[in-house]
This record gives sequence, structure tokens and C-alpha cells, in this order.
Amino acid sequence: MGTKRQNIARTLIQILLFGSIWGSFEVVLDSGLRTINFPYRAGSLVGIGMLSMGMALAIYKRPSMLIGIGLIAGSFKLLSVPILHIPLSCKANSFIAIGLQAFVLSLVTGSLIKKMDKSIHTRMGVGGLAALVSAAGFYFIGMRVAPCPYLLSFSPLGFMVREGIIWAIFSAIMLPLGYLVGIRLRQTMVHLLTTRPTFGYAACISISAVCVGISAITIVAVG
Repeated sequence: MGTKRQNIARTLIQILLFGSIWGSFEVVLDSGLRTINFPYRAGSLVGIGMLSMGMALAIYKRPSMLIGIGLIAGSFKLLSVPILHIPLSCKANSFIAIGLQAFVLSLVTGSLIKKMDKSIHTRMGVGGLAALVSAAGFYFIGMRVAPCPYLLSFSPLGFMVREGIIWAIFSAIMLPLGYLVGIRLRQTMVHLLTTRPTFGYAACISISAVCVGISAITIVAVG
């Protein structure tokens, strides 16, 4: 029983860590790219998500974890609701986009995780495919949940050409990159949480708390 509880605690801590890192990048990078009016902002954010999930996949080999990681990351976008006192609908599509990325990637990698270790082309294909499916799902779901002017300006095909392809390109690059970083960090992370769990848990929670703080400060500063 004790080992089972330790495994559950370890999994939850890992989900919290990677979700918080991804979420803080979503908030901070999104604010910065909006400020400079970067034309591929959405693609860049999707790429960051794929980078984060690629690292987690390489380290833990558990695609199901991605769903939890995505939910944590998406919740960072919702911090604007209580901080800025804005309607939930203003951030609903952002949460949906992140959640879909995680859900779709977890499904795609479910049967391909072993091949991803051996082939960079498989990683690229997985990233690109997951992004395309996520983009299609996001368009149709977003149009029903929170049909913002940007979405309304596209037909389904137009959105896939303008955004879906860009998402796929960024993802095909960033998922393999994240996977490579994860391979390099795998032994260190597993060793730390296995041999020094108290220190490892404290470090993960501290990093997550810092991510929340940085995100909150960014939201207040940018508005």
C-alpha cells in the first residue's frame, strides 16, 4: 500500500511540475508575443506545449499523464479570470486549445511510444499529426463554446490552412526537441524522485509555485 501511494504521489508531482512549467510559458510567452504582434503566436504556443509534453513522454513513457499536464497548464490561462475579474468565456478557448493538445497527443502516442524512442521521424510525424487534429477539434469546439471574432473570420478549411499547418510545423520541430531533452534528463529525474523523494517533491512543488507567481505577476503587469 505504501509503495502504491508513493507511486501516485510521484505521478501527481510530476504532472504538477510539467503542467506548471508549460502553463507559465503559455502566460508569459503569450503576453510577450502579443506585445510585439508576432504573426505566428498561436503556433509558437502550441510548439511550447509540444516541447513540454515531449520532455514528459521521454522521461516517464506514460502518455496518459499528458492529460493531467494539459489540465494544469490550461488552468494557468484561467488565472486571468479571478485576477482581472473578466468573464470565464474570455479564456475558455485558450483552455480548450491546451486541453485538446494534451488529449490528442496522449491518444496518438498511446500506440507509438516505443517507436518514438527509436525514430526522430516518428516523433516529427506524431507532433505534426497531433497538432492538425487538435487544430480541427479546436475550431469546431471553439466556435460553439466561445466564437470569438478571430475564429468567426475563418471557414474550417481557411482555419486549417492559416493555423493548422503552422501548428503542425511548430509541433513537428518542438516535440522531437522536447523528447531529446527529456532523454537527457530521464536518469536524473527518476533517480532524484526515487532515491531522494522528499527533496525531489519539495523542489518540484517549489518550481511549480514559482511558475504560478511569475504567471500572476505577468497577468497583472500586462492586464
